[in-house]
Amino acid sequence: MTSTAPSAPLRVLPAPRISPPGVPLPTHAEGAAEQAGRATPYVQDALAVDFAAASDEQIFGQQATRARDLPDPRQWAAHIAQGLVEVMHGVRPPSQVMRWTSPEVYAVVARRGSRAGRRRTSTSAAHRTRVLRVHLCEPADDIVEASVVLVDGGRVRALALRLAGRDHRWVVQALQVG
Repeated sequence: MTSTAPSAPLRVLPAPRISPPGVPLPTHAEGAAEQAGRATPYVQDALAVDFAAASDEQIFGQQATRARDLPDPRQWAAHIAQGLVEVMHGVRPPSQVMRWTSPEVYAVVARRGSRAGRRRTSTSAAHRTRVLRVHLCEPADDIVEASVVLVDGGRVRALALRLAGRDHRWVVQALQVG
């Protein structure tokens, strides 16, 4: 479908500036009568926003998540404990647990894993970790403390984890290896 009518060039016009009607500012009762005739009404062009009400960390930082809104902490603690031990033995790369650990825990686990990786020989057998038991304690609505008993190679070990519900996932905030 073609049009035979010539098209007029487009004209770009500035957007109209429309301001709301002015609101007179409150004044003292004795001077209100004489100032009413000469006072200009007050118009606020932008909304007043109080940025001091909350810090950037409170708005954009990690947000607490209740335990009932997260996956089962028993299964999750078993999986992350096995993963952390494998990272500490140099079997698994530390980047796999970065999202699930606090920066302090990640630094410790990654450091132990890099030392273990340097000590490992290429002929050594693959290291296998198996979780036996998980015991839980919930001191707060968004905190779970877990003790995990696992078989690490030929040894039985215990791990103590403090899990915090942050940004809709469990995050390991503290780790103690026994």
